[in-house]
This record gives sequence, C-alpha cells and structure tokens, in this order.
Amino acid sequence: MAVKKIKPVTPGQRHKIASSFEEISASKPEKSLMTGKAKSGGRNNQGRMTMRYIGGGHKQSYRAIDFKRDKDLIPAIVKTIEYDPNRSARIALLFYADGEKRYIIAPNGLQIGQELLSGTGIAPEIGNTLFLSEIPLGTVIHAIEMQPGKGAEIARSAGTYAQLISREGNYVIIKMPSGEIRKILITCKATIGTVSNSDHALERSGKAGRSRWLGRRPRVRGVVMNPVDHPMGGGEGKSSGGHPRSRKGLLSKGYRTRKVKASDKYILERRKNKKRKK
Repeated sequence: MAVKKIKPVTPGQRHKIASSFEEISASKPEKSLMTGKAKSGGRNNQGRMTMRYIGGGHKQSYRAIDFKRDKDLIPAIVKTIEYDPNRSARIALLFYADGEKRYIIAPNGLQIGQELLSGTGIAPEIGNTLFLSEIPLGTVIHAIEMQPGKGAEIARSAGTYAQLISREGNYVIIKMPSGEIRKILITCKATIGTVSNSDHALERSGKAGRSRWLGRRPRVRGVVMNPVDHPMGGGEGKSSGGHPRSRKGLLSKGYRTRKVKASDKYILERRKNKKRKK
C-alpha cells in the first residue's frame, strides 16, 4: 500500500503523488452489493443551495459495507481487495461458507484467501471481529461499535486505529485515534488490526481539477468576500477585520462548538489539541 510520484510531463502531474493501487486485486466490484448513489449538488428538495462548495464529480455507486459483522462463527474467505470511491480505506469482499457475500473494511496485512471469523471464542487475529470483553489488553483495533449491535462507528478511515488499554467492570477503556480516552461497553464488537491504505495521508492531488472530480467546488476565504457575504469581508487590501469568525458570526480558530451529549460521561480524557506553529 504505497504511493508513487508521477513523472512531471504536465503541470498537473508535477506535484502529484498518487496511490500505487498495488494491493487492488479486482477491477470490477460485486454487482449484488452495489446500489445507485444520487448527488444533490448541495441543493435541497426546493432546488435551493443549502450547502456551499458541493457540485459536479464523477458518477459513483455505493458499496454496501458490513459494519456489524454479525455472522458469528461462520467462516469467510477473502476473495478480493478493492477500491471504494466512498471512503479512503480499501474494502475486502468476503465469501461466507453459507454462500453469502459481504464487503468489509480491509485491515492492513489482510491477504487474499485468508479465513476470517467473528463472534465469541475465536483467535484475535487480523481481520477477525470479537467482543471487547475477549480482546487482549494492548491490542490495536478498528471498526469499533459504540452501542452493541449498532455497527462500527469508530476508526473506519484509512490508517486509523485505537488501542484497548484496560477493563473496568462492564466497560473497556480505549485510546481513540484522536488521543481521547473513553469507556465503551464490553458487549460491543471491534475488529483486530489497523485500517488499510495508511499512506492515504501522503497523497497530493497535483491540480484543482482532481478536487472537481471528487465533487468539491472551489472554497473561498471569508476575508476576500464583501461585507454582505461574510463578517470578515470588506476593507482595503488584506485587512481581516477583527477576530476570525464563521459566516454566521461565531468565533472560530479555537472556539469550542461541541454540544453537551449524554455520552460525555464516558469520556475520561479529552483529545489533545495540536499546538499552533508560530
């Protein structure tokens, strides 16, 4: 899962760093697990633009991913490892012993032909899904449930992982990818290993057009807008006009916007704030 530097034969390729796709083993996805994916262009049902900077993009199909891994104790063989346009990680196609096919998020080190299992009493090997009560302490995990049976919600993007630190009664303590430390019920499931495509963060698009292929329109800074469009707009030259604010006037650059949630009581230590480089 490496990246490659493109030969600079055009201006757009001069700074491009792309994935090598060397781990991909299938060019066509499993048709039975695909559905159509509609694009809104940032418009609501009245045709009004309610989200800025969205539009265009290549046509995509959605691959149904099994985040629950609820086929317990039924062995599955890894058939292919594929590209998924809807996420940064790679996905793996599993063929179960009962004939069913499912996609999962592929972990690092997963091999074609490998047998995977989920449920109780199984080995904590890469790609297997276990209850948190059975995973050894210190194990690196991903695709973690927050509520039993709801499906994986934590550590699903490329290269991410969490670590199981300890157990306290009906809870395990997990160190999240952000550095946050929180409690999760031991009856939730998690998958062993790190999410695949860890070099995703090293990629560089090389040109603005590639963002358009991904459905992203140009994003404009508030400072260069007019006063009618943004609180930081207007003025002569590059004057920003006071403290950084959002378009609605809320303070930004460090202003906390997280609302109080019922799950806050399970957070033991907040994530580390990155220090600004002077």
